[in-house]
Amino acid sequence: MEPHLERRSPPVAAPPQQHPSPGVVDVSNPASPLKVAVLGAGHVGTVLARLSVAAGHDVRLATTRDARELALIADFLVPGVTATSIPEAVSDADLVIAAVPLHRYRTLDVEALRGKVVVDLMNYWAGTDGRIDEFEVPDTSAEVIAAFLDGSQTVKTLNHIGYHEMESDHRPAGDPERRAVALAGNDEDAKALVARFLDEIGFDPVDAGDLAASAGFQPGTPIFNGSFDAQQMRAALDVAVPEPQRA
Repeated sequence: MEPHLERRSPPVAAPPQQHPSPGVVDVSNPASPLKVAVLGAGHVGTVLARLSVAAGHDVRLATTRDARELALIADFLVPGVTATSIPEAVSDADLVIAAVPLHRYRTLDVEALRGKVVVDLMNYWAGTDGRIDEFEVPDTSAEVIAAFLDGSQTVKTLNHIGYHEMESDHRPAGDPERRAVALAGNDEDAKALVARFLDEIGFDPVDAGDLAASAGFQPGTPIFNGSFDAQQMRAALDVAVPEPQRA
């Protein structure tokens, strides 16, 4: 998925030391590096692992394949990452990134992820994944995933930006070309942690509201197909998300 890029006007989001605009998450308080577990070593997983390493985090990369085999690939694709097993990757992780195709979401270990903050960046593509009845419901895919991972705090984000753009569009804070990403979740502390992570890998986090609000940036929406700075993203979410679901 590679969203169409639009020309961006200079962002007017408040600098870190000022109060953020409504819905734009305040990430002005730095903290120690995070322990980040990336589950999945495809394009998205390896890009996010690289960005996480560059941000100074302790990054574990894991898949269902043997960790020794994965290490051979990881050393080449993601220097600085630790390739390991899924249980070892998530055991003490502060943040878990589920970088797996949606049709494989049930391979995620519910018990291993219990109590963890999990980033859900999966999209339901009936044309690619085939019809999956459990996603043919009024609920968003994020709500379905959250119900499956019922012991985790899931946050939906990064699903509306292609992996090429994750690598090319990340910018330091204050850069006039910095891109915004939407996030949604039911747990405020989990969203704050994910917002911090997004900021540190080079994007402006904009809180859309609860998990139901992720409907505003699912496939087929203007946000999914566009590129926005923080102010533009807030305005787009105000149009896309019903007021009761907003941050």
